[in-house]
Amino acid sequence: MNLKTAIRPTRRRAAVLGAVAGVATLTLTAATGPANAARAEHRPSAAKPTVVLVHGAFADSSSWNGVIERLQREGYPVIAPANPLRGPAGDAAYIHSVIKSVKGPVVLVGHSYGGSVISEAAVDAPQVKALVYIAAFAPDKGESALELSNKFPGSTLGTALNPVPFPLPDGGTGTDLYIKADKFHHQFAADVPKRVTDLMAATQRPVAASALDEKATTAAWKTIPSWDLVTTQDYNIPPAAQRFMARRAHAHTVEIKASHAVSVSHPGAVTRLIEQAARTTTR
Repeated sequence: MNLKTAIRPTRRRAAVLGAVAGVATLTLTAATGPANAARAEHRPSAAKPTVVLVHGAFADSSSWNGVIERLQREGYPVIAPANPLRGPAGDAAYIHSVIKSVKGPVVLVGHSYGGSVISEAAVDAPQVKALVYIAAFAPDKGESALELSNKFPGSTLGTALNPVPFPLPDGGTGTDLYIKADKFHHQFAADVPKRVTDLMAATQRPVAASALDEKATTAAWKTIPSWDLVTTQDYNIPPAAQRFMARRAHAHTVEIKASHAVSVSHPGAVTRLIEQAARTTTR
């Protein structure tokens, strides 16, 4: 069963499912950006760009903890805001507001569905000097995450999902998607210790199904230099799909033998790629 089959709404919900979008997030230990980042004024340290980390599906900002620790040790200011996970356009508008609060150049990083978000959030944000995609979607205008995931074989996410209805503000019903707890380790983070993935499964944030089917309206990677980390043992976004998007974006690409949760299992490799992108902003 592919992902599109898994998230197809029931007839009763079909008329309203498209109204709200989102993506799930996972929680490890708490090290997130400010709760009201859009209002805060973030000032970078001298000569270092600010790194803004945008989490994706079935994760939250704490999934960047190992990366944040390493970047801060090297003197980089870091913000890891909470991605609303309700749809690329709305989520991008929120992240764009965070970017606008930063003084100085920005390296914008997205994991998974977060890649769809940064591709829109960086538009009309001249301080964004580099985009970094970590096991991420990089859609072109008119493409959705769902379409790109199904473009190549290899994703087993559809059979791992548990759809849960939720009320919409207009009185309708949407559908959130969770990864089933007994499938989380294998599906999302097979190279992370199970004692950790058990916590990640219990604290995951869901994705609104309509977010994965929402089409991109723009593609910032066409005008902003990009870097891409491809995860070759990824069961969420097929490696072939990641390679396709990286080549199309002419991204500086690195491949790593890792699961979808690469920022948790290989924070050093993720940090090195971000630093490569960051160094270009000071030349």
